[in-house]
Formats: sequence, C-alpha cells, structure tokens
Amino acid sequence: MRSVTCMLLLGTCILVLGPAVKGVLSQCPEHCHCHGDLQHVICDNVGLKKIPQVSEATRLMNLQRNNLGSIPTGAFSTSKGLISLHMQHCQLREIESQAFKGLKKLVYLYLSNNKISSIKSGAFEDLTELTYLYLDGNQITELSKGIFSPLINLFVLQLNDNRLRELRPGTFAGTKDLRWLHLSGNELTTLHPGSLDDVENLALFHLDNNKLSTYPTAAMSKLRVVEELMLGRNPMKTIPDNAFQSFGRYMEKLHLDNMGLERFSAGAFTGVKAMTVLHLHNNKLKSLPSAMQLDTITNMTLFNNSWSCSCQLAPLRKWMDSQQDETDVICASPPSQKGIKVRDSTVFKTCETKEEQKPKTKTKAKRKDKGQKTRKGKAGRRH
Repeated sequence: MRSVTCMLLLGTCILVLGPAVKGVLSQCPEHCHCHGDLQHVICDNVGLKKIPQVSEATRLMNLQRNNLGSIPTGAFSTSKGLISLHMQHCQLREIESQAFKGLKKLVYLYLSNNKISSIKSGAFEDLTELTYLYLDGNQITELSKGIFSPLINLFVLQLNDNRLRELRPGTFAGTKDLRWLHLSGNELTTLHPGSLDDVENLALFHLDNNKLSTYPTAAMSKLRVVEELMLGRNPMKTIPDNAFQSFGRYMEKLHLDNMGLERFSAGAFTGVKAMTVLHLHNNKLKSLPSAMQLDTITNMTLFNNSWSCSCQLAPLRKWMDSQQDETDVICASPPSQKGIKVRDSTVFKTCETKEEQKPKTKTKAKRKDKGQKTRKGKAGRRH
C-alpha cells in the first residue's frame, strides 16, 4: 500500500513539475522588464550572473551590462524565436562551441565591448539567418579557419578594436554575401594571399589603424566592388602600381591619411574612375601621379604634406582652382616657394597641363598623316 502511495505521490510530483517549468518560461525573468507578451525581454544592468531562460515567443533579449563571463553550449536552447540578441558589456571571455545552437532565426547578434579572446570551433553553428555580427572591442587575437562558415547570410561583420595580427585563407569561408567588413584598430601586419577570396563582394572595407607596412596587393586583388576603403594610420611609405585596379571603377571613397606615405607609383590609380572622396592629409607626399584622374573628386584633404611646387603638381593646382572651398596647402619645395600657398605660387603659370598638350599632339599626328598621304600620292603617280 505504501508503494502505491509513493507511486501516486511521484505521479503527482511529475504532474506538478511539468506545468511549473512551463510556467517559468511563460513569465518575465526575475529583475527583467518584458513587453508585448514576452516578445521583448529587457535585462539591462540587473546583476545577472547567468543567461536567463525565455520562451520561444521572445524575439528580442537585451542582456547588456551584466557579469556573464561566458556563453556555454546550448545557453539559448529554449529561446528559438530570438531575432535580436544584445550582450554588450557582459564581461564575456569566451564563446563555447554551439553556444547559439537552435537560434536559427537570429538576425542581429551584439557581442561588442567584452573581453572575448577565444571563440571555439562551431560557436556560430545554426546561425544561418544571422545578418549583423558585432564583435568589436574585444581581445580576439586569431580567427580559426571556417569559424564564420555557418553564417551564409552575413552582411555586416564588426571586428574592429581587437588584437588580430594576420588574416589567413579560409577565415571568411562561407560568408560570400559579406558586404561590410570592419577591421580597424587591430594589430594586422599581414593579409595573406587568398585571405579575402571568400569575400570578393565587399563594398566597405575598413583596415585603418593597423600595422600594415606594405600594401597587401595579392589579397586585395581578389576584391571586385569595394566602394569605400580605409587604410589610414598604417605605416606604408608607398602605394604600388595597380593597387586598386580590381575594384577601381566602383571605389568612391579612399582614406590614406596619417600614414607617413611618401609616394605613389606611376600606375597606383590605374582603373580608378569613380572616386569622389580622397583623404591624403598628414603624410610626406611631394606629388601625385601624372596619370591620376582628378576630375571626379569633390572632396580631397591635402594638408600637412611635403608638396613640391613644380609643374608635376600643375594638375592638382588646376583641380584646386575648380573648388569653391579654399584648400590650405603649402609648398615645401623648392626653396624659393617654401611656405607659399600652392594657390599663390607663380611657378604654375609656365606649366602646360595634359589637356593643353593634347591638341598639339593631335595636330602633329594629323600633319604626319597628311605628309604620309602626300608621299603615297606622289609614289602612286610615279607608277
């Protein structure tokens, strides 16, 4: 009789336990604020030490400014309806494998400003709908091959202000739709050939404030449609031939400021046809390539360089004359022009621009053709 009672009591416990667990998920987590029948769960700065369980009805969960430490495997197993997840400033140190398993509807993932140094293989499994991933402001030193491969719909990837030293082939495998890649403020010295092969459709690429001493020609040549490229604050002294050729007809904004840049190779801007913004301030430039097209540029910063006021700078002076805003650019050489504004220098009065030279060249060509025709005619009459 006692055993039967125990079985009945056990059955009662089981029946009670089931609804109790379900009830927890249908309630707003302790200390949090919820809206819209638990669709939005806000737990911003409420002293959480672990990730709360929420129902499948929840679409947005804000866990900012809590001390969570890590994201364990299966941490969101009951949160399969999440679309937006905010975990900034949560003292996160690592992301374990399958940390986001089950979040097949997640579109926005914010992990900025933590202490993440380790992302385990498989950490982003199941995030096939993820479009925006923010990992900026962490301590990531390396990215394993294929770490982002589940993210087939990724559009924006923020990795700026970490400690990355190099990019290796396969890092971005699977992210063929990536369009915005932010890598500013890292410690990058090398972009290996092939490291950008999987993201050839990048439109915005920020590489400024790194430690690149040479332009990564082999890696960059795989890019096709870059519209904005930021390379400022990298210690590069020269920009080589064909640096931007593969995407030059799309590039509109180019940042090359604060680099200690000394010169451009003659063909550095080959293929660049649509540029409207060019930042060159705070470098050591003396001139620009004679073949460089300036007519599409509407905004160019030139101050704090070592401009040599000679005829090689005449196209730039002509561009400056076409601008309404006065550009404060100073001649550094020759000695007779040092300290004089480029606009006020008189050395350009005797210079002929390429446009002025072209008609003469054509005239000479016509005269030559005419002479050849005359000689041919005379030769014909001899026969």
